[in-house]
Amino acid sequence: MKFVLSTFVYVLASLTAVAGSAELPIVTVTHRSVEGIGATPGVMRRDPSDIIRVDDTYYVWYSRGKISPGYDATVWYATSSDGVHWDEQGQALAKGEPGGWDGASVFTPNILVAEGRYWLFYTGTSRKFQKGFNPDSKIGVAVSESPNGPWSRVGDGPVVTNSEHGNDFDSHLVDDACLVARDGKYWLYYKGRQLGKGPGQTQMGVAVAEDPQGPYMKHAANPVIPGNHEVLVWPQGGGVAAMIGTTGPKEITNSIMYAADGIRFTKTYHVNSGPWAGGVYRADDFKMDYSGGSPKWGIEIGRPVKGGGTRLPFLQRFEIPEVSQQSMR
Repeated sequence: MKFVLSTFVYVLASLTAVAGSAELPIVTVTHRSVEGIGATPGVMRRDPSDIIRVDDTYYVWYSRGKISPGYDATVWYATSSDGVHWDEQGQALAKGEPGGWDGASVFTPNILVAEGRYWLFYTGTSRKFQKGFNPDSKIGVAVSESPNGPWSRVGDGPVVTNSEHGNDFDSHLVDDACLVARDGKYWLYYKGRQLGKGPGQTQMGVAVAEDPQGPYMKHAANPVIPGNHEVLVWPQGGGVAAMIGTTGPKEITNSIMYAADGIRFTKTYHVNSGPWAGGVYRADDFKMDYSGGSPKWGIEIGRPVKGGGTRLPFLQRFEIPEVSQQSMR
């Protein structure tokens, strides 16, 4: 056993002045290595899903390949009894048929447990990754009776696609699903990019369905968050919280935003050392209108370091102090 515990002091300090003279508390995230899905020479692991627990076993899904981006990958999964020591179980979802919408890569998975089954959402691309690559990503879903699979693709195509209207925030691509069960429906938060825009101008939207398999209808209020390149969303206190990373308007980066209605998000916390493309342990078990507290830990992409044995992305654990519902307004 060899793992490094790094930067492991939790600080929930208070009150830093921000624009408009508002004062918000600060959450400091800490990070540590894990066994089994950590840094491995020649292996890329990235974009972990939310984590679920089935009986006494934790499950996480992620992109795995041999290059740094996720554009030539398949979806794999691992299990653990403690969230630190993981056993890689193998491939969960292969690429689709050559030439199909997900024929070149399947990556950035996320999980939903509903109606007694497991729903594996994923991003797919049809274009082979090469120099000058221009992604055409969309979001699909597969279903299984067991978290161990086998997984069957639902329908003949994606469940969320890019808008046909060039001025929409998601007219180029959609990516990175994260699911919340509320109001008797399934809310699929995702990121979108407009035609002609760069990755740094990604924004977040939501699509809602009556059933896990869809059809998912994009909300009229989209985009619901005007930034963020990595979708990390969870239910809390009857509303929805979102961890915002380093990409987006400076007024919202490195923060936690909250929306009691799942739509109108406002900044509630500053975040120090936030996770990179993380997924959290979903203690809510996807119960409808969950009113419990915030997640305490998750899995994220680790940052390769010089001399660290690999320059490919790998997975590690992050931990966050509980954020008070009193600040979620």
